[in-house]
Amino acid sequence: MTSKTEMQQVEEPVEHLDTSTGIEKSGIDTTAHHGGGPPVDPALDRRVRWKLDFYILPVLSSVYFFASMGRSDLANAKVAGMQLELGLSAQAYSNAATMFLVSYVVFQLPGTLLVRRIGAPWQFFGAMVLWGLFTALSVVIHTTAALLAMRFLIGVAEAFVQGAVFYLSFFYTYNEIATRGAIFFSTSTIAGAFNGLIAYGIAKNLNGAHGWLAWRWIFLIEGILPIAFAFMVLVLLPPSPYHIRFGFTEEEKAHVIARSASAHNVAEYKLQWLRVPHVLLSPHFWLLTVISSAGHFCVSSLSNFLPSIIASFGYTSIDAQLFSVIVYACAAVGVIFWARIADTTNARSVTLGVSIIVSIIGYAILIGVSNHKVQFFATCLVAFSVYPNITLQLSWATLSFAGYTRRGASLAFFNIISQCVSIGANQAYNDPPYYRKGQSASLGMCVAGLVFTILTRLYMQYANKKKLEMPEDEKAVLRVKGIEELGDRHPDFFYTL
Repeated sequence: MTSKTEMQQVEEPVEHLDTSTGIEKSGIDTTAHHGGGPPVDPALDRRVRWKLDFYILPVLSSVYFFASMGRSDLANAKVAGMQLELGLSAQAYSNAATMFLVSYVVFQLPGTLLVRRIGAPWQFFGAMVLWGLFTALSVVIHTTAALLAMRFLIGVAEAFVQGAVFYLSFFYTYNEIATRGAIFFSTSTIAGAFNGLIAYGIAKNLNGAHGWLAWRWIFLIEGILPIAFAFMVLVLLPPSPYHIRFGFTEEEKAHVIARSASAHNVAEYKLQWLRVPHVLLSPHFWLLTVISSAGHFCVSSLSNFLPSIIASFGYTSIDAQLFSVIVYACAAVGVIFWARIADTTNARSVTLGVSIIVSIIGYAILIGVSNHKVQFFATCLVAFSVYPNITLQLSWATLSFAGYTRRGASLAFFNIISQCVSIGANQAYNDPPYYRKGQSASLGMCVAGLVFTILTRLYMQYANKKKLEMPEDEKAVLRVKGIEELGDRHPDFFYTL
């Protein structure tokens, strides 16, 4: 096992600027820091990475998969009889979708920052059991008020799995995080497709069974599933890279810890609550927040209204459930496609900007064309390019904030502010059947996301240049404080563009 002294040596390596490519890397050059120590065995690193990919990543992705099911099942329930049985107006449905986000926002910060203190297995287990229980209990809803209350409680529980992205960064290095984050986030699109298939099957076979319309069966079945899987999460998921319980040799465990340390994750780092608000003083935090908010606005509205949008193209409510699967399949392909480009090229801002341009084209077609087949194609194009935006932004942000407290706080605040903006998305889509007001708002948010992607890149270029021009005596003074105290403000930390 790696000793504490060795871990402290790995903790503060000097980061570097890759002048050959012109792209600043926020990775860590541990070899240089060790003064030419023995290089990492490529076979060992590859073996460890594959084990992480097939052991931890699938379990964590499954947690997000079930969370996404619980988040988007309201849209399927709406067209499966819930709106008619409860007498929901368009505004009442928007309010129900909003209540989830309200509680989600309130509990986002503790849900992210407590993942190490509570322990990921127990935190995610408890969250899954609770939101599964609340979802299953939705079968007894008979009033709009009860629906609002239940969606609020589901949002509270789901907020405590949003630390999953932060947890994922404990195990992967900087040049791996976008692709793994994409695989993780793509489960939300798969969940949407799975919801569509379940809803289609229930509407065809269980509608009216035992006196229940299809929407009640949707909530019951999709409430039981996460409760059952929660016990597997409790058993299989390790609390941290330092506490992997089985599946790895001692040599592999030591290498997992070294990889984690190379991404500024060290066991000695503790959550420092007084430093949590400091991230709000960073200009690039707010630039990235606008990008995140734009992406969440579009994704939230699409997931909450997709079956209704498809039904406006002339399809029946049952067929709309089935056709939503195609749209989510496009989203899943897009998430992996764009993230792979980002990791391969390391051109984070360019990849994000191009994906946003594609989404702008999709929304423009959706608004300006009346042919239903073309509109459906445009919806697929929007999903292909909008869903990846969140993954690309979060992975870029992960590379742009160093230190346990600073990185965790930034990811939590991104989600908090973005989900507040998502509330506006649910309220904007209140003009059925074509939702032109909401689609126009989404188009505007995409344009804003593109503008701020450009501004973020320009700011980071400026910040990197200032660090390169900093006198060596000033750098020496700052280096004494270390990476955890200074975070990405450390003179040897350079932003990835």
